[in-house]
Amino acid sequence: MLSWSLVAIWLRTCMQSGSLYTFPHPTTYIYSALIHETYAKACGGGEAHGNGGAGGDLNPIDKTLDAIPGLSVMRFGDLPQEILDQGNHSNSSPILARELHRIREVLPRANAVVMNSFQELNSTILTDDLKSKFQDILYVGLLTLIFPTPPLPPSHSDATGCLPWLDEQKPTSVAYISFGTVAAVPPHEFAALAEALEASCVPFLWSLRENFKAFLPNGFLERTRKQGKIVPWAPQAHVLSHKVVGVYVTHCGYNSVFESIVGEVPMICRPILGDNMMNRRMVEDVWEIGVGVEGGVFTKKGMVKSLELVLGHGQHGRRMREKIRDLKELVVKAAGPDGIASKDFKTLLELISQ
Repeated sequence: MLSWSLVAIWLRTCMQSGSLYTFPHPTTYIYSALIHETYAKACGGGEAHGNGGAGGDLNPIDKTLDAIPGLSVMRFGDLPQEILDQGNHSNSSPILARELHRIREVLPRANAVVMNSFQELNSTILTDDLKSKFQDILYVGLLTLIFPTPPLPPSHSDATGCLPWLDEQKPTSVAYISFGTVAAVPPHEFAALAEALEASCVPFLWSLRENFKAFLPNGFLERTRKQGKIVPWAPQAHVLSHKVVGVYVTHCGYNSVFESIVGEVPMICRPILGDNMMNRRMVEDVWEIGVGVEGGVFTKKGMVKSLELVLGHGQHGRRMREKIRDLKELVVKAAGPDGIASKDFKTLLELISQ
């Protein structure tokens, strides 16, 4: 997957001292210098800031990453701002900018690069180019997929009542909504999403922190108390594996996307930050297992349309469900004992034990 990966850089000097450095890292960070240079040229040869630029009718932010092997599906606008401007813009996250600086320092000395992704999901062109740059590129997959989801303890299973509520719904009828623990959409989008859920009459399970309830329309909770359930926390892996969940409304976080694939649940994507846009690109345009929200933001009309598209019995919805079943088979095989992830994980253990 062309997205945020947990990468461990194993330095030759650190191997001697028994230390291992790990940090969040998208595949695109390896090419960050080339991306920055290419984007600057697309903006007219100057520094890469914002969406402005010259040279051609196409906005630079909409141009594809043709200069990067295997990344032509991505557009500059899909990338975190920190990659485009190398952390020198006022809108850049200082945390991500520091991480990018660390990566630039460490990569030239890396003995191995370890990614929590599956080689089978990357293009051959990208994998070959990465392997030409480093002594070892190891795809160890996601441990959450390699090991089965443990059963919920009684205290957790009774805390919110999510699973008993789901048991009462019809197969593939429920919309599950969650934006993780970090990301959040603007208040007016919360209201638009709520209005769309109410108008569509779709049963919904919404994992929503208590402080965000103030953004819901007046009377929404009372009017929809029989239609949906709002909880402060949900056992997401278990929810997405439930047969009644038919669509996942998500910010497209890396782990969330894979949990949705394993649960065979198509997605409605509203990217918010970081790698979300890259993941949305893969979900909608490459794997075709979901759709992005119309115009990139929640509106009542656009969200009703998306719900009908994914949950409906039309060709588009059926095709997404078929494709996500096929992708799950690929991921399960990749995570299995004969997959590349298993072999690469053994190689990693050998490196660590040296």
